[in-house]
Amino acid sequence: MQLLGIGSRIQHIELGKGVVTNVTSKHYWVTFIENGLETIDIDSDFEVIEAVEDEVDSVSFSDVETSLISILRKWSDASSVTPIADKWKKGTLILEPGDGKSSNKEIPIDTFFHKIVMVRDRIRVMEQKINASKNLDDQEKIDLQQYITRIYGSLTSFNVLFKSKEDHFVGERSK
Repeated sequence: MQLLGIGSRIQHIELGKGVVTNVTSKHYWVTFIENGLETIDIDSDFEVIEAVEDEVDSVSFSDVETSLISILRKWSDASSVTPIADKWKKGTLILEPGDGKSSNKEIPIDTFFHKIVMVRDRIRVMEQKINASKNLDDQEKIDLQQYITRIYGSLTSFNVLFKSKEDHFVGERSK
């Protein structure tokens, strides 16, 4: 059996894709994209995506953490951790139709909040791609940036859900 080094990438049957961040005599510590940090037995059933054959203690946890964050940002649709305001945790969003004939629709606020954060992150990616584009001239970039600013302004109603003001949507500011 090959012992994997820190930085190896694996695909676990239940936990998904992950990166080995520490190795002990019996376990791998693996940070999974979907499930966070987990310890698994060295002889667990998983597929090796990319093996790093290194001495187990030759890479610091800090180096691996930096690499891991870079890998996760590059290969996943994962966003930064954006906490929901405490008062909304485990809450329910109730959509009540005005016709009185249809039934209400209930959605966990955490699910709704996650979707709002994903919209925000995708708008940010679009903004970065516009700004980095070689195919758009400066005026086209400015025009598209103004549309994005208006989109953020339309989403400010959802700021009440965010725990931190740094995560808020910000539209056009009055001068």
